[in-house]
Amino acid sequence: MSYRILIVDDEPDILEFVGYNLKKEGYEVETATNGREGVDRTLAWHPHLILLDAMMPIMDGYEACKLIRTTKGIDDTLVIFLTARGDENSQVRGFDAGADDYIAKPIQMKALMGHIKAVLKRKEHGTGFDGEAIRVDGERHVVMKGGEEIDLPRKEFNLLEMLHSEPGRLFTREEIYDKVWGQEVIVGDRTIDVHIRNLRKKIGEGHIVTVKGVGYKYED
Repeated sequence: MSYRILIVDDEPDILEFVGYNLKKEGYEVETATNGREGVDRTLAWHPHLILLDAMMPIMDGYEACKLIRTTKGIDDTLVIFLTARGDENSQVRGFDAGADDYIAKPIQMKALMGHIKAVLKRKEHGTGFDGEAIRVDGERHVVMKGGEEIDLPRKEFNLLEMLHSEPGRLFTREEIYDKVWGQEVIVGDRTIDVHIRNLRKKIGEGHIVTVKGVGYKYED
């Protein structure tokens, strides 16, 4: 299957370079230079995935993503933010707008292709709870879902390992900060939320349950 990818960015060099490499990988590619144009192209062309910059004229990426998520017929389009805004608050804002992934520039093309393929693969197989058990091997630092190995960064792995260790138990946000980040490290209030969102996208939406205002628990 030839996937259609729309690149939305106000930098011509990014459009040309990323577009060239995507075409080499066999993707169909179109471009737009602002969020409003990106939404219009999405309605007309129906891409499978959008690479979306955050800061653009006319309409920024956050507003464009929100509009896509609330527009019937394109609301299930995959969206990956590809932006120079890599701070935590910007990531939270991107995920709140409905992003499937958030990537900070600069990034090597090989790594970007890995993100794209992973998001498309999750779409193919679905991201909801599918009954497949999650296995966490702390000694080997490996997470398995069914017969597939899931690659997780260290903090995401530590967070999942802790929640997975006692299914059904509610871990407070304070416990999570203490055990995963440690008392000597100062992190933002939304750091846990960003890591939970990333985990849910990788292991399935149905495993980690939010108890609003308190914390999280793992459900098999």
